Amino acid sequence: MAEKKTRDASFVQFVVDQLADIEGIRFRRMFGGYGLYCGSDFFGIVAEDRVYFKTNGTTRREYEAAGMKPFRPSSKQTLKNYMEVPPDALEDASELLRLAEYAIGVARACDTC
Repeated sequence: MAEKKTRDASFVQFVVDQLADIEGIRFRRMFGGYGLYCGSDFFGIVAEDRVYFKTNGTTRREYEAAGMKPFRPSSKQTLKNYMEVPPDALEDASELLRLAEYAIGVARACDTC
C-alpha cells in the first residue's frame, strides 16, 4: 500500500471549517497528509481525503459499528487508535463536531499517546 497523501490543503481546510466551533483548531503537514490539533493536543489525521480521529476502547466501538477501519500509513503499519470518520459525518458539521470533541477528550486523557 502506498503512503496515503492528501492531494492539497482544500480538503483539510474544509474539515477545519466544519470544526470552526472548536477554539484553537489547526492543522499541519505530517504522515504525508495533515495532523489535526486542538491547541497542542493531536487528535486527528487527514490523509488521502479521509479523516481519522483518535479513539479509545469505548469510542472506537462506534467507528467499528459503522464499518470504519484504522489509519494505515503504510502496508506495514496500522495506527489502531486512529479510526476513519464515517463519510456521512463529514457533511454533517454537528456530527463531525461531536466526534471531534470525543477525539480531543481522548487525546487530552492520554499521557503516552
